Amino acid sequence: MLKRLSILLGPTGVGKTAAGIAKAKKMGCPILSCDSRQIFREMVIGTAAPSIEEQDGVPHYFIGSHSIQNNYTAGLYEVEALALLEKLFQSHDQVLMVGGSGLYIDAVCNGMDNFPPADLTLRAKLTDRLTSEGIESLRFDLKHLDRESYEKIDIKNPQRVVRALEVTLQTGRPFSSFKSHTPKVRPFEIVKEGMIRERADLYARIEARVDLMMERGLLQEVRSLIPYRNNPALRTVGYKELFDYFEGTLSLEEAVLLMKRNTRRYAKRQCSYWGRDPSIMWIKC
Repeated sequence: MLKRLSILLGPTGVGKTAAGIAKAKKMGCPILSCDSRQIFREMVIGTAAPSIEEQDGVPHYFIGSHSIQNNYTAGLYEVEALALLEKLFQSHDQVLMVGGSGLYIDAVCNGMDNFPPADLTLRAKLTDRLTSEGIESLRFDLKHLDRESYEKIDIKNPQRVVRALEVTLQTGRPFSSFKSHTPKVRPFEIVKEGMIRERADLYARIEARVDLMMERGLLQEVRSLIPYRNNPALRTVGYKELFDYFEGTLSLEEAVLLMKRNTRRYAKRQCSYWGRDPSIMWIKC
């Protein structure tokens, strides 16, 4: 019988953790987290990573399994997740993947193209430009050097723009030229379900979750990560705003309001990203 990877996805704050655990119990299988930030053991509160108690006896993988001190990519996730799935499918007919990182989900389902290794020096320079000149300057260069990528990637996402420009400048070839557009064949069936809520409900949940994170000690968690603030993983919602607070460019109240706004915007981008995938069966919560 063909093994099956079931994927439960959806925007941040929609309720994937609890729904995933209930689903995994019903299926009698473990969970692979597909969250590009929950994978880091130092980022617990700001990523809403489920605690051992919240995991409720269901085996979870890729929760706090790596350190922020080590660079991690979707390509590495593809390799590690596929190796783990091969082992898990020896004792399970089904495995459940739960998460909201579209690129990581795509890496497992379709495979990553053979991009060159990251040039961290060049990336740091581009990130400095992003800070000093704004994203529009980088978009202008990308549009000039690689029009196809400019028109296809999410140019509102600074990390996507920086990565595309980094590869283009590093290799002298357009970022788009590394994309094969040919999905890899996997030796298992893939079924995707997406959770969605009414926008007002989702946004209310997001704002309440930010308040809860602050109550649980997010400020102290972010303070402990200041030495690593230039790590790409930490240029994410909930961390970058509080880094700005510690630098004195924002008040704490302003930082929290920005966290809520930026998380809402991130959830909207996630929905737009998956809206292009006709294979997802959407479930209204």
